[in-house]
Amino acid sequence: MPVLAAPVYDVQKSFLEAMAEYEAEGRGSPGDHSNIGSDLRVWSATWSQPAGFRSFVDALRAQALEATPRPASFVPTTVLWWVEGVDYLGRLNIRQRLAPGVAGQRNGHIGYDVRPSARRQGHATAMLAAALPIAASLGLDRVLVTCDVDNVASRRTIERNGGVAAVPIDEKLRYWIVTAR
Repeated sequence: MPVLAAPVYDVQKSFLEAMAEYEAEGRGSPGDHSNIGSDLRVWSATWSQPAGFRSFVDALRAQALEATPRPASFVPTTVLWWVEGVDYLGRLNIRQRLAPGVAGQRNGHIGYDVRPSARRQGHATAMLAAALPIAASLGLDRVLVTCDVDNVASRRTIERNGGVAAVPIDEKLRYWIVTAR
């Protein structure tokens, strides 16, 4: 059974296979502003080597710390991987507070991504459900989760987890979810 866990070193092979799947669908281009896209651009040249992958994992774990240097528009973020044994299935980020300005309202507290070969198997819904108690433990009584207007699967994932619609912003649907039930 898959679990949300801090990024770990022992899924490197499966993780790299997942990143190849993302690249095959066009992720990682300069216009891809997602976490996956950024990671592909910044880390893909080094993460195939054990030391490079360790540095990548350590950098992800450090994002949860307030003292970690980051751009002014970024906030501390708990990065979790959805794994089953040594199989990497997806990623979920919990922003420990909303980023300043419109970016925070567009991106919300929680973002998630399921590797292409694991989609349509209920992983996103299960990941988001597993993240809610973790968000509560981080002091978030409710979280803002957003998705693109045309992303029906993500909208359903959010609604299955108790998402209550808020006012959309541009192409982003916005939902609030209470973390403690």
